[in-house]
Amino acid sequence: MPVVVVANPKGGVGKSTVATNIAGYFASRGHQVMLGDADRQQSSRLWLGLRPPGARPIATWEVGDDHIVKPPKGTTHVVLDTPAGMHGRMVKEALKVADKIVVPLQPSIFDIFATRGFLDELATFKDGAKAKVGIIGTRVDQRTIAADKLQEFVDSLGLPVLGTLRPTQNYIHLAARGLTLFDVAPGRVERDLEQWEGICRWLDS
Repeated sequence: MPVVVVANPKGGVGKSTVATNIAGYFASRGHQVMLGDADRQQSSRLWLGLRPPGARPIATWEVGDDHIVKPPKGTTHVVLDTPAGMHGRMVKEALKVADKIVVPLQPSIFDIFATRGFLDELATFKDGAKAKVGIIGTRVDQRTIAADKLQEFVDSLGLPVLGTLRPTQNYIHLAARGLTLFDVAPGRVERDLEQWEGICRWLDS
């Protein structure tokens, strides 16, 4: 049972957007998906409450504060949205259950600095762990100097960059209805789905 943990200690980098869309992708492939929310803000849980009855089902995974329980039985794919400030014991617990760790990263010096420390911490705990780590650039305008700085940073990591997601209102409008890119007609979000192609291949690998 694949378990994908979406993590970055910096708040506001798009963890819940990435987590919900990964869950939506798995659901669109016919998998039995559970989405857990270990963040005190409970953004993913709120999103699940907005999800319409006609959408492909995504179940709630009850996760206690600062404690990641074993994934529940009766499901095929699990996605876990984690809190800002995640470190120490919770990083270790995430590595115990995770097959893949997705790290969303915005193109700002503050996000890059916070993420650098988190990736260093992740590496210290990773010996013997099975989890693969991948980076997703979020709210990236490729025409900006910030995007160039982000590229310089990720080039130095030795980790795969799964894709970059443009700043668009599509994510905001869909989230307000409990939906993802994978729940609507592809023609409506064609450009965004193209940015997810590499991410989806990595998730399926």
